[in-house]
Amino acid sequence: MWCRRLALLYPETRGLLTKGVKRQHRWTPKLQRSSASAVRWLSTASEAQDCSWLLQADHFELLYSGTCMRFDYVWLRDHCRSASCYNTKTNQRSLDTASIEMDIKPAQVRVDETTLYLTWPDGHMTRYSLEWLSQHSYEGQKQQLVQPRILWNEKIYREANVPAVSYSDFLETNEGLRDFLQNFLLYGIAFVDDVPATREDTERVAQRISHIRETIYGKMWDLTSDFSRGDTAYTKLALDRHTDTTYFQEPCGMQLFHCLRHEGTGGRTLLVDGFFSAEQVRQHHPEEFEILSNIPLKHEYIENVGGTHNHMVGIGPILNVYPWNKELYMMRYNNYDRAVINTVPYDLVRRWYSAHRTLTTELRKPENELWVKLKPGKVLFVDNWRVLHGRDSFTGYRQLCGCYLTRDDVLNMARLLSLKA
Repeated sequence: MWCRRLALLYPETRGLLTKGVKRQHRWTPKLQRSSASAVRWLSTASEAQDCSWLLQADHFELLYSGTCMRFDYVWLRDHCRSASCYNTKTNQRSLDTASIEMDIKPAQVRVDETTLYLTWPDGHMTRYSLEWLSQHSYEGQKQQLVQPRILWNEKIYREANVPAVSYSDFLETNEGLRDFLQNFLLYGIAFVDDVPATREDTERVAQRISHIRETIYGKMWDLTSDFSRGDTAYTKLALDRHTDTTYFQEPCGMQLFHCLRHEGTGGRTLLVDGFFSAEQVRQHHPEEFEILSNIPLKHEYIENVGGTHNHMVGIGPILNVYPWNKELYMMRYNNYDRAVINTVPYDLVRRWYSAHRTLTTELRKPENELWVKLKPGKVLFVDNWRVLHGRDSFTGYRQLCGCYLTRDDVLNMARLLSLKA
């Protein structure tokens, strides 16, 4: 509360706070406030900075660059970056967290223009950059996106005129790979052109950014219309928009498609930015967004064809959000594979159906549909946690190959190329 009050009053009180700056303060139980008048904020700010701090009985409060942050003393001890507590070569903690006393408090605190210094009862000193604390505080994280994105419908994506990356640039240059990954992170889809129409070259493209994720379908897979497996994907029928492998405990994060051959008509690929539609629900129907992001459902895949036998079950809400900033990070949407709804109490079932109908209506709006005709040479990468895909019905023989990729490897590659992922 006091931190919020100071944030509101700060422009008027800054001059008062910057008078009589204290460089050092020893913590004693007497510092605990008994009334509003007993609270004393200490400031070490230069005229160009906003920086004030306050010791509470069980936490440290810091107002820095307009953000009011609170840090538990155990947290401050646990995250010490000194040589004895943290290995900077491996970026791993050396300190045994369980050894920290739960009632630990600093014996001495000092703050200058850039750094917080904490001396603990055993004499150990911890130093934190104020900027580091701002970036890693809970309050700071609430204001940041884990992964920046551009939400799109058909018009937005077409007008963005997002370029494909050529096969040679993708394989041979970091610039081409970086451009591709930037497109993928922002839009959830990306294309590579001029790829030789072979299974081997498609696999080569996939392995440029990730290990191929081996699943019950193997590594590289071929989709034809011979119904070789008990899945609607192996037919000539139209498929409504959906995400894949919702019946996995962790759905596959990325997949690619390459049409190697098609002798017939139809078969266009449908792409829908699920996050765009979900955001419309969040803005106009927030209670229904909450229902879809809090009620877990089962998705199931049962296969008994020839010598192939599988029974997969994945559980989770349709919309998955980070709890600290409510950022949507995954959709699990597949009406084909949704199992019996037995995880929802009867008095919520109708509300869930209503929320599901609202989201489905958004996903099915024609203006949100991007239709693409995949041809030999054009490889499509899809973020399976975000972008839903489907297809037209088709005639004739159509051979599509592809695979699933390991999401962690894709994001790792992006970070190594200095992209935020």
